Amino acid sequence: MSKGIVIKAENISKQYRLGQVGTGTLSHDLKRWWALARGKEDPYLKIGMENDRTQKAKGDYAWALKDVSFEVAQGDTLGIIGKNGAGKSTLLKLLSRVTSPTTGNIKIKGRIASLLEVGTGFHPELTGRENIYLNGAILGMSKKEITSKFDEIVDFSGVEMYIDTPVKRYSSGMYVRLAFGVAAHLEPEILIVDEVLAVGDAEFQKKCLGKMGDVASDGRTIIFVSHNMTAVQSLCKSAIYLKAGQLVDAGRTDKVINNYLSKEVKNCTYRKWENNNEAPGNEHIRLLSAEIITDLKNETDVITVSTALKIRFEFINFTDEWLINLSLLLFTAAGNCIFNVGAGPENLKKGERYVSVLEIPGNFLNDEMYTIQLLFVKDGSVILFNIEELLVFEVFDEEREGNWYGKWQGAVRPTMLKFSLT
Repeated sequence: MSKGIVIKAENISKQYRLGQVGTGTLSHDLKRWWALARGKEDPYLKIGMENDRTQKAKGDYAWALKDVSFEVAQGDTLGIIGKNGAGKSTLLKLLSRVTSPTTGNIKIKGRIASLLEVGTGFHPELTGRENIYLNGAILGMSKKEITSKFDEIVDFSGVEMYIDTPVKRYSSGMYVRLAFGVAAHLEPEILIVDEVLAVGDAEFQKKCLGKMGDVASDGRTIIFVSHNMTAVQSLCKSAIYLKAGQLVDAGRTDKVINNYLSKEVKNCTYRKWENNNEAPGNEHIRLLSAEIITDLKNETDVITVSTALKIRFEFINFTDEWLINLSLLLFTAAGNCIFNVGAGPENLKKGERYVSVLEIPGNFLNDEMYTIQLLFVKDGSVILFNIEELLVFEVFDEEREGNWYGKWQGAVRPTMLKFSLT
Protein backbone atom coordinates (compact mmCIF):
# COMPACT_ATOMS: atom_id res chain seq x y z
CA MET A 1 0.00 0.00 0.00
CA SER A 2 1.34 3.44 -0.97
CA LYS A 3 2.75 5.73 1.70
CA GLY A 4 0.03 7.86 3.25
CA ILE A 5 -2.79 5.56 2.09
CA VAL A 6 -4.76 4.07 5.03
CA ILE A 7 -7.55 2.31 3.11
CA LYS A 8 -7.19 0.57 -0.23
CA ALA A 9 -10.13 -1.35 -1.71
CA GLU A 10 -9.32 -3.44 -4.78
CA ASN A 11 -12.20 -4.77 -6.90
CA ILE A 12 -14.28 -5.67 -3.85
CA SER A 13 -17.63 -7.38 -4.36
CA LYS A 14 -20.19 -8.75 -1.94
CA GLN A 15 -22.75 -11.34 -2.96
CA TYR A 16 -25.78 -12.32 -0.91
CA ARG A 17 -28.13 -15.23 -1.32
CA LEU A 18 -31.81 -14.27 -1.53
CA GLY A 19 -34.63 -16.02 0.26
CA GLN A 20 -34.55 -18.02 3.46
CA VAL A 21 -31.14 -18.72 4.92
CA GLY A 22 -30.53 -22.46 5.17
CA THR A 23 -32.72 -23.48 2.25
CA GLY A 24 -30.54 -25.47 -0.11
CA THR A 25 -27.28 -23.98 1.18
CA LEU A 26 -25.65 -27.39 1.75
CA SER A 27 -25.98 -28.34 -1.92
CA HIS A 28 -24.66 -24.94 -2.95
CA ASP A 29 -21.74 -25.22 -0.54
CA LEU A 30 -20.89 -28.68 -1.90
CA LYS A 31 -20.91 -27.39 -5.48
CA ARG A 32 -18.67 -24.52 -4.45
CA TRP A 33 -16.29 -26.88 -2.64
CA TRP A 34 -16.15 -29.28 -5.61
CA ALA A 35 -15.41 -26.42 -8.02
CA LEU A 36 -12.63 -25.03 -5.82
CA ALA A 37 -11.17 -28.51 -5.23
CA ARG A 38 -10.77 -28.87 -9.02
CA GLY A 39 -9.25 -25.38 -9.32
CA LYS A 40 -12.40 -24.02 -10.96
CA GLU A 41 -14.09 -20.68 -10.32
CA ASP A 42 -16.97 -20.50 -7.86
CA PRO A 43 -20.00 -21.25 -10.10
CA TYR A 44 -22.25 -18.85 -8.20
CA LEU A 45 -20.04 -15.82 -8.79
CA LYS A 46 -21.25 -15.70 -12.39
CA ILE A 47 -24.97 -15.64 -11.72
CA GLY A 48 -25.52 -12.77 -9.30
CA MET A 49 -28.04 -10.09 -10.26
CA GLU A 50 -27.53 -6.35 -10.05
CA ASN A 51 -28.76 -4.93 -6.73
CA ASP A 52 -31.91 -3.22 -8.03
CA ARG A 53 -34.65 -3.35 -5.39
CA THR A 54 -37.32 -2.18 -7.84
CA GLN A 55 -37.00 -5.29 -10.02
CA LYS A 56 -38.34 -8.76 -9.30
CA ALA A 57 -35.63 -11.27 -8.40
CA LYS A 58 -34.62 -13.53 -11.30
CA GLY A 59 -32.33 -15.84 -9.34
CA ASP A 60 -31.02 -16.82 -5.93
CA TYR A 61 -28.03 -14.46 -5.71
CA ALA A 62 -27.57 -10.68 -5.88
CA TRP A 63 -24.53 -8.44 -5.79
CA ALA A 64 -24.76 -5.86 -3.01
CA LEU A 65 -21.40 -4.52 -4.29
CA LYS A 66 -19.65 -5.27 -7.56
CA ASP A 67 -15.99 -4.48 -8.43
CA VAL A 68 -15.59 -1.36 -6.28
CA SER A 69 -12.09 0.13 -6.02
CA PHE A 70 -10.86 3.27 -4.27
CA GLU A 71 -8.16 4.64 -1.96
CA VAL A 72 -8.35 6.88 1.11
CA ALA A 73 -5.35 8.87 2.31
CA GLN A 74 -4.52 9.55 5.94
CA GLY A 75 -6.41 12.59 7.23
CA ASP A 76 -8.90 12.52 4.35
CA THR A 77 -12.66 12.87 4.86
CA LEU A 78 -14.55 10.68 2.39
CA GLY A 79 -18.29 10.94 1.85
CA ILE A 80 -20.21 7.98 0.43
CA ILE A 81 -23.47 8.92 -1.28
CA GLY A 82 -26.17 7.07 -3.17
CA LYS A 83 -29.84 6.17 -2.90
CA ASN A 84 -31.18 3.51 -0.52
CA GLY A 85 -29.99 0.10 -1.68
CA ALA A 86 -26.90 1.49 -3.45
CA GLY A 87 -24.55 -0.58 -1.27
CA LYS A 88 -23.31 2.14 1.09
CA SER A 89 -23.95 0.26 4.34
CA THR A 90 -22.57 -2.96 2.87
CA LEU A 91 -19.37 -1.14 1.97
CA LEU A 92 -19.04 0.23 5.51
CA LYS A 93 -19.52 -3.26 6.96
CA LEU A 94 -16.70 -4.52 4.75
CA LEU A 95 -14.45 -1.64 5.81
CA SER A 96 -15.32 -2.28 9.47
CA ARG A 97 -14.62 -6.01 9.04
CA VAL A 98 -18.14 -6.90 10.17
CA THR A 99 -18.27 -9.11 7.09
CA SER A 100 -15.80 -10.13 4.39
CA PRO A 101 -15.90 -9.39 0.65
CA THR A 102 -16.91 -12.23 -1.64
CA THR A 103 -14.15 -11.21 -4.05
CA GLY A 104 -11.41 -8.62 -3.97
CA ASN A 105 -9.49 -7.43 -0.93
CA ILE A 106 -9.28 -4.48 1.44
CA LYS A 107 -6.09 -3.22 3.05
CA ILE A 108 -6.45 -1.02 6.13
CA LYS A 109 -3.75 0.68 8.16
CA GLY A 110 -4.83 1.89 11.60
CA ARG A 111 -7.39 1.39 14.34
CA ILE A 112 -11.05 1.67 13.26
CA ALA A 113 -14.08 2.87 15.25
CA SER A 114 -17.41 2.25 13.53
CA LEU A 115 -20.86 3.68 14.12
CA LEU A 116 -22.95 1.70 11.66
CA GLU A 117 -26.30 1.56 13.40
CA VAL A 118 -27.93 2.49 16.68
CA GLY A 119 -26.11 0.80 19.56
CA THR A 120 -23.30 -0.69 17.49
CA GLY A 121 -20.90 -2.49 19.81
CA PHE A 122 -23.06 -1.95 22.92
CA HIS A 123 -24.09 -4.78 25.21
CA PRO A 124 -27.72 -4.10 26.20
CA GLU A 125 -27.37 -5.53 29.71
CA LEU A 126 -24.35 -3.38 30.57
CA THR A 127 -24.60 0.22 31.77
CA GLY A 128 -23.45 3.21 29.77
CA ARG A 129 -20.32 3.40 31.93
CA GLU A 130 -19.49 -0.26 31.36
CA ASN A 131 -20.09 0.02 27.61
CA ILE A 132 -17.66 2.95 27.37
CA TYR A 133 -14.93 0.79 28.88
CA LEU A 134 -15.96 -2.21 26.76
CA ASN A 135 -15.77 -0.21 23.53
CA GLY A 136 -12.43 1.27 24.53
CA ALA A 137 -11.05 -2.20 25.24
CA ILE A 138 -12.26 -3.41 21.83
CA LEU A 139 -10.31 -0.52 20.29
CA GLY A 140 -7.21 -1.69 22.15
CA MET A 141 -7.09 1.12 24.69
CA SER A 142 -5.97 0.71 28.28
CA LYS A 143 -8.28 1.40 31.21
CA LYS A 144 -6.20 4.47 32.07
CA GLU A 145 -6.59 5.90 28.55
CA ILE A 146 -10.36 5.35 28.63
CA THR A 147 -10.68 6.92 32.09
CA SER A 148 -8.88 10.04 30.87
CA LYS A 149 -11.56 10.47 28.19
CA PHE A 150 -14.54 9.32 30.26
CA ASP A 151 -15.81 12.69 31.51
CA GLU A 152 -15.44 14.22 28.06
CA ILE A 153 -17.50 11.40 26.49
CA VAL A 154 -20.29 11.70 29.09
CA ASP A 155 -20.39 15.49 28.81
CA PHE A 156 -20.59 15.33 24.99
CA SER A 157 -23.30 12.65 25.07
CA GLY A 158 -25.51 14.45 27.58
CA VAL A 159 -26.56 11.21 29.32
CA GLU A 160 -24.87 11.73 32.70
CA MET A 161 -28.07 11.01 34.63
CA TYR A 162 -28.36 7.57 33.01
CA ILE A 163 -24.69 6.62 32.76
CA ASP A 164 -25.13 3.80 35.34
CA THR A 165 -28.37 2.54 33.77
CA PRO A 166 -28.34 -0.50 31.42
CA VAL A 167 -28.35 0.81 27.87
CA LYS A 168 -31.29 -1.45 26.93
CA ARG A 169 -33.41 1.18 28.71
CA TYR A 170 -32.02 4.04 26.59
CA SER A 171 -34.02 5.70 23.86
CA SER A 172 -32.63 5.53 20.31
CA GLY A 173 -31.45 9.13 20.64
CA MET A 174 -29.57 8.37 23.89
CA TYR A 175 -28.00 5.31 22.25
CA VAL A 176 -26.71 7.39 19.36
CA ARG A 177 -25.43 10.18 21.60
CA LEU A 178 -23.38 7.82 23.72
CA ALA A 179 -22.26 5.63 20.82
CA PHE A 180 -21.03 8.62 18.83
CA GLY A 181 -19.36 10.10 21.90
CA VAL A 182 -17.44 6.85 22.45
CA ALA A 183 -16.49 6.44 18.77
CA ALA A 184 -15.31 10.03 18.33
CA HIS A 185 -13.46 10.52 21.62
CA LEU A 186 -11.49 7.28 21.93
CA GLU A 187 -9.12 8.48 19.21
CA PRO A 188 -9.27 5.86 16.46
CA GLU A 189 -7.11 6.46 13.40
CA ILE A 190 -10.18 5.84 11.21
CA LEU A 191 -13.74 6.83 12.14
CA ILE A 192 -16.60 5.28 10.14
CA VAL A 193 -20.05 6.86 10.56
CA ASP A 194 -23.26 5.71 8.87
CA GLU A 195 -26.55 7.62 8.61
CA VAL A 196 -27.27 7.04 12.32
CA LEU A 197 -26.98 10.77 13.04
CA ALA A 198 -30.46 11.13 11.52
CA VAL A 199 -31.81 9.74 14.82
CA GLY A 200 -30.53 12.71 16.82
CA ASP A 201 -32.03 16.18 16.95
CA ALA A 202 -30.74 19.07 14.83
CA GLU A 203 -28.60 20.48 17.65
CA PHE A 204 -26.90 17.14 18.26
CA GLN A 205 -26.32 16.58 14.53
CA LYS A 206 -24.58 19.95 14.35
CA LYS A 207 -22.52 19.00 17.42
CA CYS A 208 -21.52 15.69 15.80
CA LEU A 209 -20.51 17.32 12.54
CA GLY A 210 -18.41 19.80 14.49
CA LYS A 211 -16.72 16.97 16.37
CA MET A 212 -16.01 15.09 13.13
CA GLY A 213 -14.47 18.27 11.76
CA ASP A 214 -12.21 18.40 14.84
CA VAL A 215 -11.27 14.74 14.35
CA ALA A 216 -10.38 15.40 10.70
CA SER A 217 -8.28 18.45 11.63
CA ASP A 218 -6.22 16.19 13.93
CA GLY A 219 -5.09 14.19 10.90
CA ARG A 220 -7.41 11.25 11.45
CA THR A 221 -9.48 9.72 8.65
CA ILE A 222 -13.29 9.85 8.41
CA ILE A 223 -15.63 7.79 6.24
CA PHE A 224 -19.09 9.37 6.31
CA VAL A 225 -22.35 8.11 4.80
CA SER A 226 -25.31 10.47 4.67
CA HIS A 227 -28.31 11.43 2.56
CA ASN A 228 -27.78 15.02 3.71
CA MET A 229 -25.78 16.49 0.85
CA THR A 230 -25.15 19.70 2.79
CA ALA A 231 -23.46 17.75 5.59
CA VAL A 232 -21.38 15.76 3.10
CA GLN A 233 -20.42 18.93 1.25
CA SER A 234 -19.35 20.76 4.43
CA LEU A 235 -17.43 17.87 6.00
CA CYS A 236 -15.89 15.83 3.19
CA LYS A 237 -13.00 16.71 0.92
CA SER A 238 -13.83 13.89 -1.51
CA ALA A 239 -16.73 11.56 -2.20
CA ILE A 240 -17.74 8.40 -4.01
CA TYR A 241 -21.14 7.78 -5.57
CA LEU A 242 -22.60 4.27 -5.54
CA LYS A 243 -25.56 3.04 -7.56
CA ALA A 244 -26.92 -0.52 -7.50
CA GLY A 245 -23.70 -1.72 -5.88
CA GLN A 246 -21.37 -0.18 -8.45
CA LEU A 247 -19.04 2.80 -8.29
CA VAL A 248 -20.39 5.52 -10.59
CA ASP A 249 -18.14 8.46 -9.70
CA ALA A 250 -15.33 9.43 -7.35
CA GLY A 251 -13.40 12.63 -6.77
CA ARG A 252 -13.97 16.15 -5.47
CA THR A 253 -17.09 16.33 -3.32
CA ASP A 254 -18.97 19.07 -5.21
CA LYS A 255 -18.39 17.36 -8.56
CA VAL A 256 -19.60 13.96 -7.29
CA ILE A 257 -22.67 15.46 -5.57
CA ASN A 258 -23.69 17.35 -8.72
CA ASN A 259 -23.31 14.15 -10.75
CA TYR A 260 -25.41 12.24 -8.21
CA LEU A 261 -28.18 14.84 -8.13
CA SER A 262 -28.37 15.09 -11.92
CA LYS A 263 -28.77 11.31 -12.22
CA GLU A 264 -30.96 10.50 -9.20
CA VAL A 265 -33.24 13.50 -8.59
CA LYS A 266 -36.01 13.67 -11.20
CA ASN A 267 -38.16 16.64 -12.15
CA CYS A 268 -41.72 16.66 -10.84
CA THR A 269 -43.49 19.92 -11.67
CA TYR A 270 -47.15 18.83 -11.51
CA ARG A 271 -49.08 16.70 -9.01
CA LYS A 272 -52.83 16.30 -8.60
CA TRP A 273 -55.02 13.98 -6.53
CA GLU A 274 -58.62 13.46 -7.69
CA ASN A 275 -59.63 11.39 -4.67
CA ASN A 276 -59.52 13.39 -1.44
CA ASN A 277 -58.97 10.26 0.65
CA GLU A 278 -55.84 9.38 -1.34
CA ALA A 279 -54.44 12.92 -1.29
CA PRO A 280 -51.50 13.56 1.03
CA GLY A 281 -52.47 14.97 4.39
CA ASN A 282 -54.48 14.01 7.46
CA GLU A 283 -57.62 14.89 9.40
CA HIS A 284 -56.53 18.54 9.45
CA ILE A 285 -55.30 19.28 5.91
CA ARG A 286 -55.53 17.54 2.52
CA LEU A 287 -53.38 18.68 -0.38
CA LEU A 288 -55.25 18.46 -3.70
CA SER A 289 -52.70 19.70 -6.25
CA ALA A 290 -49.34 21.38 -6.67
CA GLU A 291 -47.68 22.69 -9.82
CA ILE A 292 -44.99 24.92 -11.29
CA ILE A 293 -46.51 27.39 -13.77
CA THR A 294 -44.43 29.21 -16.37
CA ASP A 295 -44.98 31.19 -19.59
CA LEU A 296 -43.06 28.58 -21.61
CA LYS A 297 -44.96 27.78 -24.81
CA ASN A 298 -43.73 24.25 -25.47
CA GLU A 299 -43.63 21.31 -23.06
CA THR A 300 -40.09 20.58 -24.26
CA ASP A 301 -38.85 24.04 -23.21
CA VAL A 302 -36.76 24.05 -20.04
CA ILE A 303 -36.90 26.48 -17.13
CA THR A 304 -33.95 28.84 -17.35
CA VAL A 305 -32.47 31.49 -15.08
CA SER A 306 -34.59 34.17 -16.82
CA THR A 307 -37.88 32.23 -16.56
CA ALA A 308 -40.52 33.64 -14.19
CA LEU A 309 -42.28 30.98 -12.08
CA LYS A 310 -45.48 30.56 -10.16
CA ILE A 311 -45.78 27.84 -7.53
CA ARG A 312 -49.49 27.06 -7.12
CA PHE A 313 -51.11 24.58 -4.77
CA GLU A 314 -54.62 23.80 -3.59
CA PHE A 315 -55.73 22.24 -0.31
CA ILE A 316 -58.78 21.55 1.84
CA ASN A 317 -58.95 22.75 5.43
CA PHE A 318 -60.67 20.44 7.95
CA THR A 319 -59.67 22.32 11.10
CA ASP A 320 -62.00 24.49 13.13
CA GLU A 321 -61.29 27.67 15.12
CA TRP A 322 -57.52 27.51 14.59
CA LEU A 323 -55.24 30.17 13.23
CA ILE A 324 -53.39 28.52 10.32
CA ASN A 325 -49.89 29.49 9.22
CA LEU A 326 -48.50 28.21 5.96
CA SER A 327 -44.80 28.04 5.09
CA LEU A 328 -43.29 27.24 1.70
CA LEU A 329 -39.61 26.34 1.77
CA LEU A 330 -37.40 26.18 -1.31
CA PHE A 331 -34.31 23.95 -1.06
CA THR A 332 -31.54 23.02 -3.42
CA ALA A 333 -31.44 19.28 -4.03
CA ALA A 334 -28.30 19.25 -1.85
CA GLY A 335 -30.44 20.42 1.10
CA ASN A 336 -29.57 24.12 1.33
CA CYS A 337 -32.59 26.30 2.15
CA ILE A 338 -32.89 29.21 -0.30
CA PHE A 339 -35.87 30.85 1.38
CA ASN A 340 -38.84 30.24 3.66
CA VAL A 341 -41.94 32.33 2.90
CA GLY A 342 -45.12 32.30 4.94
CA ALA A 343 -48.81 33.17 4.75
CA GLY A 344 -51.19 33.78 7.63
CA PRO A 345 -52.09 33.35 10.33
CA GLU A 346 -55.70 33.14 9.16
CA ASN A 347 -58.80 31.49 10.52
CA LEU A 348 -59.71 29.34 7.52
CA LYS A 349 -63.23 27.99 7.09
CA LYS A 350 -63.71 24.30 7.78
CA GLY A 351 -64.35 22.14 4.70
CA GLU A 352 -63.41 24.84 2.22
CA ARG A 353 -60.83 24.66 -0.59
CA TYR A 354 -58.05 27.21 -0.73
CA VAL A 355 -55.48 28.13 -3.36
CA SER A 356 -52.14 29.77 -2.66
CA VAL A 357 -49.66 31.06 -5.24
CA LEU A 358 -46.03 32.13 -4.85
CA GLU A 359 -44.47 34.18 -7.65
CA ILE A 360 -40.72 34.02 -8.32
CA PRO A 361 -39.47 36.56 -10.87
CA GLY A 362 -37.06 35.71 -13.64
CA ASN A 363 -33.36 36.39 -13.08
CA PHE A 364 -33.60 35.50 -9.41
CA LEU A 365 -32.80 31.78 -8.96
CA ASN A 366 -29.40 30.37 -9.88
CA ASP A 367 -29.10 27.35 -12.16
CA GLU A 368 -29.71 24.45 -9.80
CA MET A 369 -32.02 21.56 -8.93
CA TYR A 370 -34.69 22.64 -6.41
CA THR A 371 -37.25 20.95 -4.16
CA ILE A 372 -40.32 22.43 -2.45
CA GLN A 373 -41.57 21.71 1.06
CA LEU A 374 -44.94 22.78 2.50
CA LEU A 375 -45.59 23.19 6.21
CA PHE A 376 -49.01 23.84 7.77
CA VAL A 377 -48.93 25.08 11.37
CA LYS A 378 -51.72 25.98 13.83
CA ASP A 379 -51.46 28.69 16.46
CA GLY A 380 -47.90 29.43 15.40
CA SER A 381 -46.27 26.30 16.83
CA VAL A 382 -48.17 23.01 16.33
CA ILE A 383 -47.42 21.28 13.02
CA LEU A 384 -50.60 20.06 11.34
CA PHE A 385 -49.02 18.68 8.16
CA ASN A 386 -45.58 18.68 6.59
CA ILE A 387 -44.66 17.40 3.13
CA GLU A 388 -41.11 17.43 1.73
CA GLU A 389 -40.04 17.23 -1.92
CA LEU A 390 -43.58 18.05 -2.99
CA LEU A 391 -42.25 19.37 -6.31
CA VAL A 392 -38.83 19.08 -7.90
CA PHE A 393 -37.62 21.27 -10.75
CA GLU A 394 -34.37 22.29 -12.37
CA VAL A 395 -33.29 25.74 -13.52
CA PHE A 396 -30.84 25.82 -16.43
CA ASP A 397 -28.42 28.54 -17.49
CA GLU A 398 -29.01 29.31 -21.15
CA GLU A 399 -25.75 31.27 -21.33
CA ARG A 400 -23.38 28.87 -19.59
CA GLU A 401 -22.75 26.66 -22.62
CA GLY A 402 -19.37 27.59 -24.05
CA ASN A 403 -18.61 30.27 -21.46
CA TRP A 404 -15.33 30.14 -19.59
CA TYR A 405 -16.69 30.88 -16.12
CA GLY A 406 -18.81 27.75 -15.63
CA LYS A 407 -21.47 27.78 -12.93
CA TRP A 408 -22.14 31.03 -11.05
CA GLN A 409 -21.60 30.81 -7.31
CA GLY A 410 -24.32 31.70 -4.84
CA ALA A 411 -27.85 30.69 -3.90
CA VAL A 412 -29.62 33.38 -5.94
CA ARG A 413 -28.69 35.29 -9.05
CA PRO A 414 -30.43 38.65 -9.48
CA THR A 415 -29.75 40.73 -12.56
CA MET A 416 -27.12 43.45 -12.16
CA LEU A 417 -27.85 46.92 -13.50
CA LYS A 418 -26.10 47.87 -16.71
CA PHE A 419 -23.22 50.35 -16.80
CA SER A 420 -24.21 53.96 -17.22
CA LEU A 421 -22.26 57.20 -17.46
CA THR A 422 -22.13 59.37 -14.36
